[in-house]
Amino acid sequence: MPTSCENAAFEAGIKLGALYHQFIGMPININMIDRVKRIIEDSIKNQPYVKDVKVHIKRDEVEKNINIFGYTTLKSRMLTVTVTVIYNDCLAKAIMDYNEELQFSLMKLVEIRRINPR
Repeated sequence: MPTSCENAAFEAGIKLGALYHQFIGMPININMIDRVKRIIEDSIKNQPYVKDVKVHIKRDEVEKNINIFGYTTLKSRMLTVTVTVIYNDCLAKAIMDYNEELQFSLMKLVEIRRINPR
């Protein structure tokens, strides 16, 4: 049987995977960045066990990808995301960030610890 911390880590990964597959490819322009950020955060916060979500959309990446029609599509390289989940007595924090060397967005667990149960 998985421990609470293993479940917390799993849930954090699921949230980042869901975010990636739900929002990558979404049409976006410069004027939408703040709204899209909030929509992504609010959407993921609806999911079970989520304590916090922070989304940063890299404005410079959006600007340099704008097409002749005034928009681009959201790409993983444009995002830095932190998700914090609490599962029973365990907190897990995971991030998704673009790795320039690999030219690929990586998701990784950056914190896992026991907390006082609610």
